[in-house]
Amino acid sequence: MENRLDVLGLCCERDDRYLFRDLSFSVSPGEWVQIAGGNGAGKTTLLRMLTGIIRPDSGEVRWQTHSVNRHRDRLHAHLLWMGHQPGIKTRLTALQNIAFFHPDASRSEHLTALGQVGLGGYEDVPVATLSAGQQRNVAMARLWLTRAALWILDEPFTAIDAAGIARLTRRMAQHVSAGGQIVMTTHQPLADPGLPVRQVALTGGVPG
Repeated sequence: MENRLDVLGLCCERDDRYLFRDLSFSVSPGEWVQIAGGNGAGKTTLLRMLTGIIRPDSGEVRWQTHSVNRHRDRLHAHLLWMGHQPGIKTRLTALQNIAFFHPDASRSEHLTALGQVGLGGYEDVPVATLSAGQQRNVAMARLWLTRAALWILDEPFTAIDAAGIARLTRRMAQHVSAGGQIVMTTHQPLADPGLPVRQVALTGGVPG
């Protein structure tokens, strides 16, 4: 069955106004979608709806033709979700964090992933002592270990320097070129403007 994400007539109302309404789009294997819109447009809310964390006021999200609200486990078996917060454990080291999320990978694979995000030599450092950008990179190292087909990423470049953004962008491009899917938000321009990224705009209740 094709790993397709379908958004069908999605609606979200907050404080007597629509953040978005009748929003429909699909994400097929090999596609990369950026959710665009100003502050307060509902980008994070939409991503949380796509993961099944919250329900839309109307409309439906489907994964492999199945409703995410009724079959969330089916989606989560194929999903890597990263929100605004890194979601890491600050009392653990960088290596312990990545091993927690990917216990089936080898120590060598853990170290390689940390090296890919510029954390070689920091693997045994407690995360609490790392900078905000380094902490974000601990979380982003998962992109080199995950087997998930669908990546939903909320502002993945936050607090990361230009070199780090370029590394992450290359990894994302590799993922979609291999048939993976990405839905993401970002306030920063992508490192390569020629990347095959399709935008879905949230325009204050008007389908964009």
